[in-house]
Amino acid sequence: MSKPLKAFGSVALLAWLLTGCANQAKPLYHWGSYQPQVYEYFKGDGNSNEAQIIALEAEVEKARASDAKLPPGYHAHLALLYSKAGRMDQARQQFELEKTLYPESASFMDYLMRNPKK
Repeated sequence: MSKPLKAFGSVALLAWLLTGCANQAKPLYHWGSYQPQVYEYFKGDGNSNEAQIIALEAEVEKARASDAKLPPGYHAHLALLYSKAGRMDQARQQFELEKTLYPESASFMDYLMRNPKK
């Protein structure tokens, strides 16, 4: 094998190895246990509403600590759990926060706040 070809192969191998060591991009959202909590909620045989509220509130704190954003629907789901637990003031705060963070959800959040019994 010629020296230029060997040198090129070595450089290509080195570049390939360094690419594998590069930092991974930070995820757009902090999902934490959100998806499993939603699954458990809709499955209906999982944790109680209070246990899910506690788990989701813990994820809110983790997201704040790491300066990460929570995904769309997170605060709305937390609001749903608060409303099921009879904590309507906290539910309204979470619906408002969802509207602020994701303005495209405003009309749906307004609908949910107007019809809390549904």
